[in-house]
Amino acid sequence: MSSLALINGRVLTDRGIEDGLAVVIENGRIAAVITPQQALQRATEVHDLQGATLLPGFIDCQVNGGGGVLFNNSTDVAALRRIGSAHRKFGTTGFLPTLISDDVGRMGEAIAAARDAIVQGVPGVLGIHLEGPYIAPARKGTHDASKFRVPDAQEIALATGLDNGITLVTLAPERVGAETIRAFVQRGAIVCAGHTAASYEEARAGIEAGISGFTHLYNAMSPLTGREPGAVGAALEDAQAWCGVIVDGHHVHPASLRVALAAKPRGKVFLVTDAMPPVGADDPSYELYGETITARDGVVRNAAGSLAGSALDMATAVRNSVAMLGVPLEEAARMASAYPAAFLGIGDRYGRIAPDYHADLVALDGDLQVVATWINGKQ
Repeated sequence: MSSLALINGRVLTDRGIEDGLAVVIENGRIAAVITPQQALQRATEVHDLQGATLLPGFIDCQVNGGGGVLFNNSTDVAALRRIGSAHRKFGTTGFLPTLISDDVGRMGEAIAAARDAIVQGVPGVLGIHLEGPYIAPARKGTHDASKFRVPDAQEIALATGLDNGITLVTLAPERVGAETIRAFVQRGAIVCAGHTAASYEEARAGIEAGISGFTHLYNAMSPLTGREPGAVGAALEDAQAWCGVIVDGHHVHPASLRVALAAKPRGKVFLVTDAMPPVGADDPSYELYGETITARDGVVRNAAGSLAGSALDMATAVRNSVAMLGVPLEEAARMASAYPAAFLGIGDRYGRIAPDYHADLVALDGDLQVVATWINGKQ
């Protein structure tokens, strides 16, 4: 049996970032976290990390595009390969390709592409995120309101038809009734509230029906105010609810993000990018709903001025969490790996550097830039 030892690095374990450890990989899994001497006796191949910090690979629950490709415009396996390849450069080893609000036909194509990508072993594809079209016109952001609808039983079955991966559905609880939310959950979907104008009471009712998270907290949702807590208040109050956050310095003020970290139990806030095609591409422009959108100075807006996703990658989100939020690197890394893995229900095999876990790893240099990435032990 061939085995690979990663040596001469700093390794993030459950205890923190540690020196004097090596990671042994066999058959795509982490076989052992042991001393370098033990690893050299066991391994048939050695990779010298040259002092880099080895972290669990990043898991991104919201990837609209990358490498010049928007998933809505190219709902096929080739597009998912290109998107995954673009994000791998920035440490993302697992992701949910995200389809924003579109018609039923495009939704079916996207789900089929995700299914085929998983069958073909496209690196990193974990499932699909359907962000809409069951959302609120009042909080639509850049979504096309002409696509919005309330799903019937046939469409619920279609939306939850991915039988070999994770399905995440973002919806507005004031638009979608409790019975429908329960139907999504019963069919195996993870349901988040997002792009919602829900009152606090409506958001709470959604949580009671099975909503377990909030998509890009603060953005495109009813805010927390003194007499009306809104969706944000419901998200921050509920100890069990997960919250994805976009830490790019544009979507949310760092102080608001620090408030969320202070309010939520540790582990319930995780990083997402909401990435668009400019990530990993030379061209800053792309087409969305027939409109040309261009990323400028890291900000992506449509002609109406609404934020249209982001130009953020996960490595930058980790760096920003350290620099803007004052989060230690080990915690920022968990926000990009262990916590989204737990949210997705795969924390027993992804998101940690520990025996029997998938060998999905990223190495960062002293400036927290990505120097190497592994998926299932393959660099």
